[in-house]
Amino acid sequence: MKIIHFADLHLGVETYGHVNPESGLSSRLEDFLQALDRLVDCALAEKVDLVLFCGDAYKTREPSQTQQREFARRIKRLSEGGIPLFMVTGNHDSPNALGRATATEIFDTLAVPNVYVASRPGIHIIPTPSGELQIAALPWARRSALLAREDTKNLDFAQINERLQKVLTGVIAQQVEKIDPGLPTILAAHVWVLNAKLGTEKSMSIGQEHMLLLSSIANPIFDYIALGHIHRGQSLNEMPPVVYSGSLERLDFGDENDEKGFYLIEILVDASTKKRKTTYEFRPIKARRFFTLHVDIQETDLEPNNEVFLKIMDNLDNIKDAIVRLEISLPSALSTRLRDNEIHSMAKQAYFLNITREVRRETRLRLGHSAIERITPAEALKAFLDSKYPAERAEVLFTEGQKLIQEQKAKG
Repeated sequence: MKIIHFADLHLGVETYGHVNPESGLSSRLEDFLQALDRLVDCALAEKVDLVLFCGDAYKTREPSQTQQREFARRIKRLSEGGIPLFMVTGNHDSPNALGRATATEIFDTLAVPNVYVASRPGIHIIPTPSGELQIAALPWARRSALLAREDTKNLDFAQINERLQKVLTGVIAQQVEKIDPGLPTILAAHVWVLNAKLGTEKSMSIGQEHMLLLSSIANPIFDYIALGHIHRGQSLNEMPPVVYSGSLERLDFGDENDEKGFYLIEILVDASTKKRKTTYEFRPIKARRFFTLHVDIQETDLEPNNEVFLKIMDNLDNIKDAIVRLEISLPSALSTRLRDNEIHSMAKQAYFLNITREVRRETRLRLGHSAIERITPAEALKAFLDSKYPAERAEVLFTEGQKLIQEQKAKG
């Protein structure tokens, strides 16, 4: 049985983009859709048995009609290709009030063939071309849905989180009791597991969030535990595999050094022992690159744009088609000589260029006339070095400076 696991699509992230005049869409929306297209292409080419999506289809709880239309077009390709799609609701898909629909619930309501949506915990038996697959679903759980106000009265966040952990651990335990051990089984969850390495999700969090312990979900009854919510792809456990697929596309500079893609899972049955074995591999996709370039301009560099130009020329391969953050550090005396228009022209091969300046202000030693008359050369040197350098470096220079002062005194 072959399964694709992905999560955190976040359609609607349009930062660092522009409007494509031909399609009328945000160029960044097109980046995210192209990433999803590559996944769908792989699913169809590999003839996988299931695509498993672990939450956060959109950036916001109320996506635009255009974002919903484009997502539905990709869902339709999978449905018509005979590949089941199972979706778990994420926190960005969930409404902020009870009774309101989730952003992905429409597919369940319309009974789209081969599409299954889990908006609440439960066990689902999904028919696939290779047989039945059992999925224990744990969508994002709102605190208000798990705990009554009376349960949280006078509690701080740490205490509330501890109670939520117990409740969610109990929910998983209840599902484990209902599992048929004869069927291949996956836990699909949109949760924050303690000690997972964070990506860009921290900046996108909606309110304070609860976490689960790894021990609460790493039950050996599951052949694979598919997670969403953390944007950095990673494996937290091997037996059984506990895996965050990460976001499908880079969202901002927090993802600059992260490879993006999805996981291809295979659940095999040993013919002699009848025991199941799970293997999984990361399949990278071509995501939009983010690149940070730092330029440090000194007081002697009287033409700062020339220094920027040289740095850009040395990094053309990294800049081409990338979202570039150009960080320029320069003395305040040269700040007016920096011409942004010329820099944008220099880096025109970049997909998007963001220029930030760090203007260094000189620290001037202010001593008054009376103080200057009374201060010794050694004291003046120490005051100057302390204002310019870290303590350790200043101490070394002061020691050498004292030697020079003594030499001058000896010469008379």
